[in-house]
Amino acid sequence: MHFAYSQRCEEMRHKVQSFMDDHILPRIGQHNQEIHDGAFPVSFMEDLKALAREEGLWNMFLPALRDDEPGQALSNLDYAPLAEIMGRVPWSSEVFNCNAPDTGNMELLHMFATPAQREQWLNPLLNGEIRSAFAMTEPDVASSDATNITTLIRRDGDDYVINGRKWFITNACHPNCKVFILMGKTDPDGPKHKQQSMVIVPRDTAGVEIVRNPTVLNHHAPEGHAEIVFRDVRVPVENLLGEEGSGFALAQARLGPGRVHHCMRSIGAAELALELMIERVKERKTFGKFLSEQGVIREWIAKSRLEIEQARLLVLKTAWMIDEVGAQAARKEISMIKVVAPQLHTRITDRAMQAFGAMGLTPDTPLADHYTWGRALRFADGPDEVHLQSIAKLEIRGHQAATSLNHLTPPAR
Repeated sequence: MHFAYSQRCEEMRHKVQSFMDDHILPRIGQHNQEIHDGAFPVSFMEDLKALAREEGLWNMFLPALRDDEPGQALSNLDYAPLAEIMGRVPWSSEVFNCNAPDTGNMELLHMFATPAQREQWLNPLLNGEIRSAFAMTEPDVASSDATNITTLIRRDGDDYVINGRKWFITNACHPNCKVFILMGKTDPDGPKHKQQSMVIVPRDTAGVEIVRNPTVLNHHAPEGHAEIVFRDVRVPVENLLGEEGSGFALAQARLGPGRVHHCMRSIGAAELALELMIERVKERKTFGKFLSEQGVIREWIAKSRLEIEQARLLVLKTAWMIDEVGAQAARKEISMIKVVAPQLHTRITDRAMQAFGAMGLTPDTPLADHYTWGRALRFADGPDEVHLQSIAKLEIRGHQAATSLNHLTPPAR
């Protein structure tokens, strides 16, 4: 791969950064205040979305858009540095219609929806008119193995009837969330990876009950990481996404690029944390010396730069591989960066918080929010341990016994 950004990417980076500087950074204080006061969505979001769309900064995450759909048709490699910029302000991705979980849902609908499903759900999502949620994780089973899910999708005439409980369903409490893509079992006795299917469930369907919106590390997210009960929820069979039994395969197709998008944003969060740490240590003194003159602080700064550069290269390689050979062939790299980036995210943010002292724990800096989300990312789209197992399996499977100890040990004398 080439390490230089393409001309298109450089142009878009400049446009995204200018938009962030001119329209998003000046509103961070207002955003925080409105959220604190219970106003959600914030008052200026729709205006910023309209402005971003006018400037061509819209749906940049989706590389395979048709000509008649809004978007910039960037490659994953071109999109990576743009997502990094957005990652510095967590809510900014919504301004560009590049926010999870909508991005993953739009990818699913783009690839697998029927024309009617596209008209009803994909087009409003592409236009930023509605929000969505992806309902897979369950509280009663280890959902890191998607074959464990127990939500039942039973055929009854021309309907599917859904019963089950989901949680950590991001975005479900957003007032504009109008649709869930739900994963459950249509054939509990079938082959392990053919039991699951996905169905489209409108948010206002009878029997859908949001039980609560649990906090994450005591942080309240107004859009929600909701616990939801689906009790005798009926949807027409036309709401099936793809085919019966294809749910596991669809989930893998959705999670590949989505995992990388999260990691791209984590690089941006880590860069911000390092910048804030350097700014802080240059102005604070302890024991007669600026913190920036302390050996341990300099070591934190140096290690942080090393780790960011290493992680960014792996993100770019992974994005390039998805473009060149597809997410399935890049699955080891996707798992690798999914382990590396969230750990980097929290590690560098933690150093910055330590450099700030008690202030780093307060809303006076963005560090506590970034740390919270970075820690949550070690579960989102699969916990570290599952990805490490996948990496190890692929390494072992691909191992070629080109050498042996007999070749590497010196001959006996």
